[in-house]
Amino acid sequence: MNTNDNSTRPARRSHRGVWTALMAGVATIGLVAGCTATDEAGSDDTPTSATAANNERLNEGYVTTTDGVEIFYKDWGPRSGRPVLFSHGWPLNSDAWEAQMLHLADNGYRVIAHDRRGHGRSSQTWTGNDMDHYADDLAAVVEKLDLREATLVGFSTGGGEVARYVGRHGTDRVAQVALISAVTPQMVETADNPNGVPIEVFDGLRAGSHADRAQLYRDLAEGPFFGANRPDSNVSQGMKDTFWLQSMQSGHKAAYDSIEAFSETDLTSDLEKIDVPTLIVHGDDDQIVPIDNSAREADAIVEDSTLVVYPGAPHGLTDTHKQRLNDDLLAFVDNLR
Repeated sequence: MNTNDNSTRPARRSHRGVWTALMAGVATIGLVAGCTATDEAGSDDTPTSATAANNERLNEGYVTTTDGVEIFYKDWGPRSGRPVLFSHGWPLNSDAWEAQMLHLADNGYRVIAHDRRGHGRSSQTWTGNDMDHYADDLAAVVEKLDLREATLVGFSTGGGEVARYVGRHGTDRVAQVALISAVTPQMVETADNPNGVPIEVFDGLRAGSHADRAQLYRDLAEGPFFGANRPDSNVSQGMKDTFWLQSMQSGHKAAYDSIEAFSETDLTSDLEKIDVPTLIVHGDDDQIVPIDNSAREADAIVEDSTLVVYPGAPHGLTDTHKQRLNDDLLAFVDNLR
């Protein structure tokens, strides 16, 4: 592992104080969750009567899972380009990756992003809102589009989805992995993870979702997600509004279930199975997924990893630091050219 960080790796320490402050203030805290589908061999891959030729022209489509879920995906850039596949965070959708997708597509890469089950334009799911299904849904997209030598990029909960994909499906079709503000290896505090986030934080998220999820998402955007609660922040209203709009497009049940998926799933063994070059990017002011018990631990677990720390960056650095992330991702994927 290589670390692009001037500080030495600290001993594991509790972030209970960070989370207590968040609960006392915004009383909300967010992570990103993901969802998946399993491709059904020979099934119709579009929920409309459009022809396959039309789907090719539209640069988008659907994958139908074995449990009948329709997973929406967008497919940009030249078909001849090496594929880069993006997994979004909770409770967003594939639109959250547009800046990175446009940048890489403009540089010759084929870029694909899907809406997790229960999110965005994908089916509103009642069951199967867990990391195993998320990973299998990702595999369905990979197999449907016959992607090979792909770079898998996961943000927050999407990082957990990518790790679980490797744990369940291996790296035969994967050349690289990138974990951005990812929830790996595990968020919640347990006997085996004593420095994790107390379960009461996630119970608070669930309570907020039941009481007024529209306000919950507003508070996240106005508070810790983009670091808008910091005195020197300069987060645009448009950025915050877009977060809220995408969040409200998620199904209530799917988003609610996903809180357990991104917070309680132990992804340690999945990280141990990653055997391809891995880029880990995290902000050292991430109030949602504190860096010390996420990115630094993941970096210690993944054998061929490089940790890049963004000083002062919040959780939602895909927007607040998008140009730096665009440049870092392009340099990373270019390493295989």
